[in-house]
Amino acid sequence: MANITRYDPFREITRFDPFRNFDDLFKGFLVRPVSRELEPEIKMDVSEDDKAYTIRAEIPGVKKEDIKVSVDGNQVSISAEVKKEKEEKEGRKVVHSERYYGKAYRSFTLDHDVDPDAAKAKYSDGVLELTLPKKTGTARKELTVS
Repeated sequence: MANITRYDPFREITRFDPFRNFDDLFKGFLVRPVSRELEPEIKMDVSEDDKAYTIRAEIPGVKKEDIKVSVDGNQVSISAEVKKEKEEKEGRKVVHSERYYGKAYRSFTLDHDVDPDAAKAKYSDGVLELTLPKKTGTARKELTVS
């Protein structure tokens, strides 16, 4: 004989279990978004002394000709482009590629204006080093009220 039970729609409500959905709270909590993982990121360290800022930015796999740095007051922008090289030869094909090709960009603001004429940039072993002297003598002028 078949074992038939009656369906009671209020059974879940009457049987209170405070930890019933506890596992669902953390579902997806440790999962990183895929799109963020694929974006190129310029990682950097910024240090300063009384006279200048020093920025060390990691930009591996880029030719120095493909790096652009601009300084406007206290705003600094770094952009770089990794161009795909044609490596395919006759009879060979790429089976798997994980290297990134494309553009990366980073912009940030410093506390003090930078002297663009004295600024220097050096790129070696995948690290861009910027020496950005602080602008001296920010002209402060008091106005006479007439």
